[in-house]
Amino acid sequence: MKTLLDKIWGLHAVCELPNDETLLYIDTHLIHEVTSPQAFSGLRDKNRTVFRPQNTFAVVDHNVPTVNQSLGIQNISDDDSRIQITTLESNRKEFNIPGYSMGDKENGIVHIVAPERGLTLPGMTIVCGDSHTSTHGAFGALGFGIGTTEVEHVLATQTLRIKKPKSLKITLTGEPSTWTSAKDVALHVIATIGASGGVGYVIEYCGDYITALSMEGRMTLCNMAIEAGARSGMVAVDQTTIDYLNKTANASAKYPLLRSDPDAVYDKSVVIDIDGLEPRVTWGTSPEQVCGIHDRIPALASDSTKAEELKYKRVLEYMGMRSGQELLSMTIHKVFLGSCTNSRIEDLRLAASILKGKRIKVGLSMMVVPGSGAVARLAEEEGLKEIFVKAGCDWREPGCSMCLAMNEDKLLPEERCASTSNRNFEGRQGRGGRTHLVSPAVAAATAIKGRIAHPVEVL
Repeated sequence: MKTLLDKIWGLHAVCELPNDETLLYIDTHLIHEVTSPQAFSGLRDKNRTVFRPQNTFAVVDHNVPTVNQSLGIQNISDDDSRIQITTLESNRKEFNIPGYSMGDKENGIVHIVAPERGLTLPGMTIVCGDSHTSTHGAFGALGFGIGTTEVEHVLATQTLRIKKPKSLKITLTGEPSTWTSAKDVALHVIATIGASGGVGYVIEYCGDYITALSMEGRMTLCNMAIEAGARSGMVAVDQTTIDYLNKTANASAKYPLLRSDPDAVYDKSVVIDIDGLEPRVTWGTSPEQVCGIHDRIPALASDSTKAEELKYKRVLEYMGMRSGQELLSMTIHKVFLGSCTNSRIEDLRLAASILKGKRIKVGLSMMVVPGSGAVARLAEEEGLKEIFVKAGCDWREPGCSMCLAMNEDKLLPEERCASTSNRNFEGRQGRGGRTHLVSPAVAAATAIKGRIAHPVEVL
């Protein structure tokens, strides 16, 4: 019997190739300004064109400023960013590829926009030159990131040479605490199996927790699968999936309840107990370096190697922390609510429910960056923008923003940030910046208190 991965793979395998590779047909190819320029140059060098331009969709998200986008390209001071965006626009026109330009009212982060437009559907294969393409697996699809050479191959052939990943079933049991979100569960999964625990696998998330989870939550969970080293994350199609799709502009058809067979055999299975799980906060420079919000920074294990000891000391030195320190004692300078992990309307609603009628800490700044134009409009219609602005937050226009600091939104050296993004690597949000990954609820509470805070402290 077959897993969800087996079924999608079998439907898209064009032929088997040497070295255990498969030529896999790709349904949807998403591109953005950072990883596509060299791919288009490669097409020109080989005198090729885009095989199926209608199956490709482009956005500009990594480099775009989050203020005054209507001013156009002249609003970008960085030369590399400006060149990448203008190059994508030029390539789109030359190869007749649909998509959104900077300043378009529908533009936004690629992994937010595609599901909104109905470009992400059950049973699809979806690729993008971005590791967090795993997000799309929340729809019972197979989505994964690819490199620039592979981007060129998909543009030219609508196929990809790839070895089939193994399947990893993760079953979540129990019910987490009230303020624990999918972001917290994702961080707990990474801490449990390790940042390399999913290498070589596609994770399929199962259990009653997943069944009850919203599509936004499922997207967050699949988005973070790559942080455990997995090629992708997946969730079976159910009524929740179908209801979400039927609300989008371009998806009103009936979809099969695509799922693994009851007796499907996985390459590996893991059961993770999340009963009573508290909100999580990272303390180090990897998403696996995480603990409960009321915990202290763990001590180095007694059986650690010299290399592990040096790494541990390096992490604490970079983060400006010490072993045994309380997470709740961490003073925060900036809060970032955004990224392809947590910038959907559900995330903004949650943070706004905590900030309503309150003010953020004097001296702290909080940036709120909706994931798309559609999310921004809905937030404005629901009065969420007004709540954020009255609380003292900086309301921005859609884009990747401070998640990876490729525009002006970045941390200064040694600035400490509570961020709803997906990575806390050294320099990820700005050279020398210190990042603590948190959920939208913890981000909002932290902004009010000026330090890492549990939502119950401010409600």
